[in-house]
Amino acid sequence: MKLRLFRNATLKLDYAGHTVLIDPYLAPKHSLPSFTGRSPNPMVELTSPIEEILDGVELVVVSHLHTDHFDSVAKERVPKDLPLICQPGDERTILEAGFTDVRPLLDVIDWKGLVFTRREGSHGLGPVVEKMGPVMGFTLAAQDEPKIYWAGDTVLYPPVTRAIAETRPDIVVTHSCGAKWDGDLIVMDAEQTMATVDLAASATIVAVHMEALDHATTTRADLRAAAKARGLGTGRLRIPEDGETLEL
Repeated sequence: MKLRLFRNATLKLDYAGHTVLIDPYLAPKHSLPSFTGRSPNPMVELTSPIEEILDGVELVVVSHLHTDHFDSVAKERVPKDLPLICQPGDERTILEAGFTDVRPLLDVIDWKGLVFTRREGSHGLGPVVEKMGPVMGFTLAAQDEPKIYWAGDTVLYPPVTRAIAETRPDIVVTHSCGAKWDGDLIVMDAEQTMATVDLAASATIVAVHMEALDHATTTRADLRAAAKARGLGTGRLRIPEDGETLEL
């Protein structure tokens, strides 16, 4: 399989003969408001034209409706007739945006042999969760392909630990920018990413969702330094640059 990171959490998977786009965030640099007053968002440009990002896409996954995962440009540019998997509760908003084949991931969806299973996530812990709203992760499996656990916008907490233990994924995709809201951690930081590496001892960890938003606190350099301090080799933790394609 191939995984290409465009920016933030926007990924393109070539998997089991199909092409899947996850969480399209297509807005131009500095076109959206700041979260903290530090900088307008996104802080970096896309590394590829939108036409290239959308080329060949057969299926779209939108984990939740925060603008850095599904923005107004994506709503306009992503073809409306593509099948789109979302979390339950978001389908009405996506249908109102003109999409015609919206499939809430209640439990399991088998799309042309790609099996998506919903996994719990928590966009922080405590009162901040109500502000952030619901999110989801998923596992993805197909014949003769590595099993993926895409954790999504979540901190490391017991349901994530259980998902790793129960599914034994070959690849775990983490959102590792250490974003904070009103001082509360709302996605994994370097420490939680390292803990995830330990929990998924036989998996490759792919850390994304970094250096694109002004409420992030963890950079790629921070994550590499944390891995080096633990003696972690480059094979277990992959930290792709924007635009980079990994073959896994």
